[in-house]
Order: sequence, then structure tokens, then C-alpha cells
Amino acid sequence: MLIREASPTDAAAIARVHVDSWRTTYAGIVPADYLANLSYVRREQFWCDIFTTPTLSGCVYVAAQETGEIVGFASGGPERSGNALYRGELYAIYLLASY
Repeated sequence: MLIREASPTDAAAIARVHVDSWRTTYAGIVPADYLANLSYVRREQFWCDIFTTPTLSGCVYVAAQETGEIVGFASGGPERSGNALYRGELYAIYLLASY
């Protein structure tokens, strides 16, 4: 497994992990119709937007198989609630259920 900084070309693969991991992780917790309506296209656009408007202190990393297949990701950046005790925050971390 390789952990590396994500690039804009990873947006579609990150979107797939994002949607698929929501569908497995939140099944039975989030309404089924909501999960069924998650969109790879909309999620890919979300990630494209993040990569085209990066913050100096934000980051996205991917977990990739040796084949290059992305199976997970994490994103983070500055702490967002204004709590001076913490300087950074993990915004999201997702991994395909099979991994």
C-alpha cells in the first residue's frame, strides 16, 4: 500500500471511494434512498473544485495499491471551529470496505 499526496487526476477515483464507502459504511444508518442517489459525477466535481481552489494549508492524501488503484483517502487542514487549542483537523477519512 502506498500513501501519497493526491493530485487533480485522482478526483474520479477519490469520488468512487467516497461514494462507495458511504454506501457500505452508512447502510442502515442513513436512508437507503439517500445513499442510492449519491452520484460519482457530483462527487468528482466536488473533488475537482477542491483541487482547483487549494488552500495553502489544506491537504488530501490517497491510499493506493501497488497497481495504482486508489482504495482510500484522507483530507485535512486548519481546525475550523476556532478552538485555539488545536491547529489542525482531519476533515475526512474513507477506505473501501474490502480494504
